[in-house]
Amino acid sequence: MNTTHKTGDLLAVAAAHALPVVRNIPDDRLGARTPCAEYDARALVNHLFHVVVQFQELAAKRNADFGGDTPDYVAEGDDWRERFAEQTERLVAAWSEPGADEGTTGAMNMPARTVGSMVLLDLTVHAWDLARATGQEYGTDEAPARGVPDVVDTLSAAVADLGPTARAMGVFGEPVAVREDASDFDRLLAATGRDPYWS
Repeated sequence: MNTTHKTGDLLAVAAAHALPVVRNIPDDRLGARTPCAEYDARALVNHLFHVVVQFQELAAKRNADFGGDTPDYVAEGDDWRERFAEQTERLVAAWSEPGADEGTTGAMNMPARTVGSMVLLDLTVHAWDLARATGQEYGTDEAPARGVPDVVDTLSAAVADLGPTARAMGVFGEPVAVREDASDFDRLLAATGRDPYWS
């Protein structure tokens, strides 16, 4: 896995693309279906919000709490977009702390850098999911590569490493075929079981 850039740097790039998408989700599109068949837009926002909150704990080498039902962050107030932005900034800061990428973290004692790649993947692909679900553009085809070119490379390596286990657990679907001229980002989406041409 690429180790040139720190997880915090990569997350800052992913956040720069994710936050405009979340800020511009209209209330009347929260019921829209998404490329994640098990989630509508509201449920996916709540899932991603929970990931952003709990992976701050993992950055600090504390255990995350993914047990039970996902909290309904959207229902906690009309300012949920601003709260999501604040928590995402805290996520970036947590993974930018010295030592966040080092050692192991979480109940499964996974390498911290692998765990960081997991939240980087969620923040990237679920923001794309939400953009597609709500009629928005997610930057350009190479959006995550702009600014820090290693984002797509890092995620592609992580998906290759985690793919078999993630598919067995139902986290990823089977890889989707792409066109020969597909971008690296489209290939990344396809490797997670997403149709990059979904609409």
